[in-house]
Amino acid sequence: MGNETFRHQKNVERKEFICSERHIFTCDVCNKAFHSKESLKLHISIHSEERPYACVECNKSFKGSGHLKVHQRIHIGERPYSCGICNKSFIERFKLNVHQRIHTADLPYACVECNKYFRHSGQLKVHQRIHTGERPYKCDICNKSFIQHGHLITHQRIHTGDRPYSCGVCNKSFTEQGKLKQHQLIHTGERPYSCDICNNSFTEKGNLKRHQCIHTGEQPYSCDICNNSFLQQGHLKTHQRIHTRDRPYSCNICNKSFTEQGALKRHQRIHTGGRPYSCDICNKSFIQRGNLIAHLHIHTGERPYSCDICKKSFIRRGLLITHQHIHTGERPYSCGVCNKSFTEHGKLKRHERIHTGERLYSCDICNKSFIQRCNLMVHQRIHTGERPYSCDVCNKSFIQRGLLITHQRIHTGERPYSCGVCNKSFAEQCKLKRHQHIHTGERPYSCDICNKSFTVQGNL
Repeated sequence: MGNETFRHQKNVERKEFICSERHIFTCDVCNKAFHSKESLKLHISIHSEERPYACVECNKSFKGSGHLKVHQRIHIGERPYSCGICNKSFIERFKLNVHQRIHTADLPYACVECNKYFRHSGQLKVHQRIHTGERPYKCDICNKSFIQHGHLITHQRIHTGDRPYSCGVCNKSFTEQGKLKQHQLIHTGERPYSCDICNNSFTEKGNLKRHQCIHTGEQPYSCDICNNSFLQQGHLKTHQRIHTRDRPYSCNICNKSFTEQGALKRHQRIHTGGRPYSCDICNKSFIQRGNLIAHLHIHTGERPYSCDICKKSFIRRGLLITHQHIHTGERPYSCGVCNKSFTEHGKLKRHERIHTGERLYSCDICNKSFIQRCNLMVHQRIHTGERPYSCDVCNKSFIQRGLLITHQRIHTGERPYSCGVCNKSFAEQCKLKRHQHIHTGERPYSCDICNKSFTVQGNL
């Protein structure tokens, strides 16, 4: 017993010595302590740019020989660590250990701020940056910063144009592997995410979640200013730019700015002449896919959007919404200068150019400029001689459709504009307005020399 007691005593002393000497190797840069000199040497390489271990296959370099060995398994296809439950295999033992927590539901790393749990410490560290606001990875070109290094690498491909993930079927390439995987579902026809209520299936889990909100009526993202709510956080962010007047996407040709990147891309097709969406029936092409879909209804005669009040139907939903303002009297778009209000946002924008004097659309031939693009298109027919609107009765042709409609009233005898005082009717609205001056006594046109005034500008 005496010898056993002695040996036990020596083991305790040795362990105590090891424990006391365990942390004697300290890093001069960050004061981190290590069990051995070798561990310290390996750690110090983190602070230096030196990466002495290079892969002969791809020339990627590493700070430690162990890291190089693990990396080389990518080239030889070796995955020595296998899960005993699902047989999934891994290059590193660490990754196997983390994976096995899926089966055990073990989440050992907890956030002290929100009590969210994670499978490994790296996930926790990244998550904590949400609370601290830390974004340590910064783009050298545009200074945008990111929580994760992987997000920075993906972002930098915007600047480099690098799209390293390519589809083996159609050769379309992507900046992210996840986007490639989603794309490949188009070729396989696989839609792995299915709705329990209506059995609609989706290629992405996020699309399924958004779809399910249709059944629940949930609109989880709400605006703090106007209480409008949205299915998607991205839609809320875009909406909030209405209040902040933030337009972060700017055209490098004309400096026009937009709230959405998609809107900028569509706008840039004006400069490039790109019209990627083409009609199979008449070959007419369009800048936007939505415009093509609406155009196809012309050929099919379909008008899928119908007004509940007067049953008038429309090719586009936007046209129906605008039409409904006639019944409600709503004019939701108001000018900040003169308070004039409009039923459409586009009409407000065009009106605001009256105050700013902005004339965006200029003729290449005579340099005359216009507030609206459609006015420029009509004007250019003066130079080209084009008169696309022709009368079926007398074959007289016109530059504008409105002029043709007015002309056809000669043949039909229609006089849709009627005076509320004497019931006299007119074929044109402008003639009715001139007539009404008889009843009001207004003479809006005055001579600069003798001050005599007239009801009609021609009389002046």
